[in-house]
Amino acid sequence: MQRNMEERAQELGNYIVEHRATVRAAAARYRISKSTVHKDITERLRGINRGLYLQVQEVLQENKNERHIRGGMATKQKYESMRRK
Repeated sequence: MQRNMEERAQELGNYIVEHRATVRAAAARYRISKSTVHKDITERLRGINRGLYLQVQEVLQENKNERHIRGGMATKQKYESMRRK
């Protein structure tokens, strides 16, 4: 079981770095909870692969800095689709 968690943590880390993905996107892709993804990439990955951990943290920080923009775009699309009806 422990080995599978380590492999999953590395796989999630690679996915996030390669696709510049959010925690939510990675959770949806691997069909696991956001909390599991978060635990894997913030706690487990740190002890397994420090270099990958640092790359993932960079992507997560970028996503955090941009989330207000994505939220605004989603709201805009919502109201534009309501206006068309």
